[in-house]
Amino acid sequence: MDITDLRIISTVGALVTFIGIMIWAWSGRNKKDFDEAARLPLEGDEE
Repeated sequence: MDITDLRIISTVGALVTFIGIMIWAWSGRNKKDFDEAARLPLEGDEE
């Protein structure tokens, strides 16, 4: 195993991680949580 193999493995690992994050972020069951988080900056302080 040389440096090229390590580069290929790390690139494929990064791609799989990226695709996993995209699937997680766009899944329908997380929509409610993300919508609530998106409204947080718009809500005023209650104090």
